[in-house]
Amino acid sequence: MGQQEGHSNPHPDEAALPTTTAAPSPSPSPSPSPSSSRLYTAWLVASWYASNIGVLLLNKYLLSVYGFRFPLLLTACHMSACAVLSTLAQHASPRPRSSSSPRSHRQLARVALLGAVFCASVVAGNVSLRHLPVSFNQAVGATTPFFTALLAYAVAARREACATYAALVPVVAGVAIATGGEPSFHLFGFVMCVAATVGRALKTVLQGILLSSEEEKMDSMDLLRYMAPVAVLLLVPATLAMERDAFGVVAGLAREDPSFLWLLLCNSCLAYFVNLTNFLVTKHTSPLTLQVLGNAKGAVAVVVSILIFRNPVTVVGMLGYGVTVAGVVLYGEAKKRSK
Repeated sequence: MGQQEGHSNPHPDEAALPTTTAAPSPSPSPSPSPSSSRLYTAWLVASWYASNIGVLLLNKYLLSVYGFRFPLLLTACHMSACAVLSTLAQHASPRPRSSSSPRSHRQLARVALLGAVFCASVVAGNVSLRHLPVSFNQAVGATTPFFTALLAYAVAARREACATYAALVPVVAGVAIATGGEPSFHLFGFVMCVAATVGRALKTVLQGILLSSEEEKMDSMDLLRYMAPVAVLLLVPATLAMERDAFGVVAGLAREDPSFLWLLLCNSCLAYFVNLTNFLVTKHTSPLTLQVLGNAKGAVAVVVSILIFRNPVTVVGMLGYGVTVAGVVLYGEAKKRSK
């Protein structure tokens, strides 16, 4: 709760939020040595990879292997952890609170709208993991730039250069190839995965429109702090209505296996650290570096998931995923040159 745009990461995991705006300039401090700076950046990247891949694999394990078949409740747990941990982090931060608080009811309404879209995309992504292997889920998720470009044109009339649109052709073609070669294809899971990808793209576009003014800018962690409670308020009644036996099953699983609650807690906390590490990596690297790291992260997630879950893969499927990743790289290059 892999989202989230100005999305620098072409393989967003279900819980991740995009970085929206720059954080306030820090006060002057002694510059760290180049070696310590590189080590710190490497540690951030490793943490980013570990949290992203960890939450993705744990989601898959809980939803399709362990038998916890409640994606709404799982997403509610993720959002609850994000709400609590981001609030604690804000209180522990030396930054003045006034610098990160919404400035009007109108801005709060906009954040609530973004929270609803984000919530829907995360739920759809978790539902898809019940039916699709992680490798195919990542291949479909890599098409986020395609849907972002389409929605930016449809919603905001924002045009890209012809070369940028042309670079999106292999993005879609690769998923078409991967779909034809996917031995574990599930139509409903595929529809939900596409819906999650479209939701992340829509959130990106709306975020650019709704929080574009200088007075309303927030960094991604502040945005998460206000969006997560909105998501919880939407998810709890939805869980009670659509997954009525979820809480009873959780109580039963906790009695049978006390480690289940720790597994769920770890999974929920990882959902927050996905956002935190994404924010820190974005802050300490360049957009191009983040693009390359994002491409590599998706590939690593695919390989690790295949090794762990042993889901069958075909040469055609992996070829399709490779074509999609190549298209995403071309798209990033075309966008960079068009600016």
